[in-house]
Amino acid sequence: MNQNPTFRFAERKDLPVILSFIKGLAEYEHMSDQVIADEATLEKWLFDQPKAEVLLASFDGVDVGFALFFHNFSTFLGRAGIYLEDLFVLPAYRGQGFGKALLKKLAAIAVERECGRLEWSCLDWNQPSIDFYRSLGAVPLSDWTMYRVTKDTLTKLAQE
Repeated sequence: MNQNPTFRFAERKDLPVILSFIKGLAEYEHMSDQVIADEATLEKWLFDQPKAEVLLASFDGVDVGFALFFHNFSTFLGRAGIYLEDLFVLPAYRGQGFGKALLKKLAAIAVERECGRLEWSCLDWNQPSIDFYRSLGAVPLSDWTMYRVTKDTLTKLAQE
């Protein structure tokens, strides 16, 4: 990449581009049918009751990608970490270093905030992303399995 992107934290006015990036990522991951988020929901959880942050990458006046992240906590480290929920770069800008620039910026934020680690998940079939993450020095945690409860199971568990 000959020129560097600029970064900024998202504001309410960015909700349409955030939602478009989410839908673009879902399409890439063959999960478009699972997107139920809308601008009102994102506004609530990103700005009214902030539980996550969005870092936008722009190049030549165009928003080209985003990283949506939130803080978690490591009891063993005794400090917060950053969990990267989603990283997305528009197809026309892939392979030009924008994904790496977003991760580098997110790592700098983690260091600045004195976080103990930066973590994320990747779909097992997504070999291009796996190769990219490994090229940055990231290692898969093969001895951990993620578990999830949602929808009716979540409600049932809460009521037991």
